[in-house]
Amino acid sequence: MQTKSIFIPTLENVRNAAATLNGVAAVTPLMKNLRYSKAFDANILLKREDLQIVRSYKIRGAYNKISSLTSEERAKGIVCASAGNHSQGVAFSCKALKIKGTIYMPAPTPQQKIEQVQMFGEEFIDIVLEGDTFDDAYKAAMAECTRVGKTFVHPFDDEKVIEGQATVGLEVLEQTKKTIDYVFVPVGGGGLSSGLASVFNVLSPQTKIIGVEPMGAPSMKTSLEKKENTELKEIDKFVDGAAVQRVGDKTFAICQQLLDEMVTVPEGKVCQEILDLYNKDAIVVEPAGALTLSALEQYKEQIKGKNVVCVVSGSNNDITRTAEIKERALLYANLKHYFIIRFPQRAGALKEFVAEILGPTDDITHFQYTKKNAKENAPAVVGIELKNEDDLEPLIDRMKAKNFFGEYLNNKPDLFQYLV
Repeated sequence: MQTKSIFIPTLENVRNAAATLNGVAAVTPLMKNLRYSKAFDANILLKREDLQIVRSYKIRGAYNKISSLTSEERAKGIVCASAGNHSQGVAFSCKALKIKGTIYMPAPTPQQKIEQVQMFGEEFIDIVLEGDTFDDAYKAAMAECTRVGKTFVHPFDDEKVIEGQATVGLEVLEQTKKTIDYVFVPVGGGGLSSGLASVFNVLSPQTKIIGVEPMGAPSMKTSLEKKENTELKEIDKFVDGAAVQRVGDKTFAICQQLLDEMVTVPEGKVCQEILDLYNKDAIVVEPAGALTLSALEQYKEQIKGKNVVCVVSGSNNDITRTAEIKERALLYANLKHYFIIRFPQRAGALKEFVAEILGPTDDITHFQYTKKNAKENAPAVVGIELKNEDDLEPLIDRMKAKNFFGEYLNNKPDLFQYLV
């Protein structure tokens, strides 16, 4: 019985990609982080792909792919579908190579992202807003490719794209003489993880490669467990740079063979990491950029005393998401809680709630109340932020004792989704 051969980037091709990217993509720093190193008693090095000119590693694969096209393919132009970092990498590459590109995005794409893509591509790109979802934009992009014979530049499931992303691994090994014990790499569609793992498999096979996905979009983990590439029916798209319903066929095959482990991290933990990186290290990252650092806690015993590399994949974070990031972090830490509170219809009820029910460090951060009838008790939706998660049970006990308690909403997802 013959074993089906799979594509794995050769070291020669990855080095060729590095040569192609020379002077285009930055050789990003491999920097020791003192805070994480102290916290985990290890040598924690950050591969700062957030410092790329397009603020993510995606420039590597996009440019390597587009620069490999024939003169005939270049003349026809290229197409991609993306509302994220891939579109910025493609736009930059089109301008650098003077190739016309069409970038399809879903209609709800934030204006800030559209403007960023236009800035990088200028007159060499056209942006087409199509449909409500990525799938709508993708189908429209593929239809154009079929109609006029343009080349589709896939965000991850393409040999040249994978070889481009693999240059991250090549750089890491060239930037330190120390033996690397662990590399934590974020996984979305799998282009970066499969490329990096291919390089380490040849040059540093003793290094353990750990892939990290958001808990709400475990596409690679699910596929590896089922031993076949599996499309998830629903995903949490919050970690938008690493949330896909189905990873690539090529990338899955490589990761199945070369990844040592796949882990997931809760989105709330990612949010806390984003805030800590900003407040304590002055590093701005997008949710996908914080994935690898969010996974270290799960490996705190294994990595003690080891040399560890975490790939910080990107920094395209929209400032308008800050409130949601803080909210998710507080919820994950068990410090933010929502209730339906039943206020007695009498003067002084709210004053009593604040004075006798709330603890001295509890803070009301959300209050929604409408009196629509003459019932004895009128409900209000109240959000309360605690200083210590152990304060929750005493708070609920005081509510019940004074007959204020209605319902606890954090564990009711159908209702809770309208609050967060």
